[in-house]
Amino acid sequence: MPPRIQYDSSAPTASIELMITHALPDYDLIEVEAPVPRDVDPMLASQGFGDLLDEARGILEGALSGGGLEIAQLTGAICRDGQVHRPGIWLVLRDSGGAKGAALTAEARNNVAAIAETLRSRLRLS
Repeated sequence: MPPRIQYDSSAPTASIELMITHALPDYDLIEVEAPVPRDVDPMLASQGFGDLLDEARGILEGALSGGGLEIAQLTGAICRDGQVHRPGIWLVLRDSGGAKGAALTAEARNNVAAIAETLRSRLRLS
């Protein structure tokens, strides 16, 4: 599943949701579906998910190096996938040089989309 990206129209930021759609044995995330949202919480609190976030941060720091984008927030998310809920990664990227009250530039949006896809593919989230 492609990353879900939302661009803020009044700030130089974008939020990205990356849903985990299949087991990730390297991170001890075997069961990644739950019938109710609260059943995802133990997955997000697991050591394996923490390791996944650490790996994501490392990938992001490399991908963001030298550019104007920076990590504003990186955390776990409860994602809805039809009738089931799944763990995911939620992050906010901010253009450090962006004008207050203005949206991301087209170039920054392209960079956000490329970074989100890099993260999705390198972590094999979907």
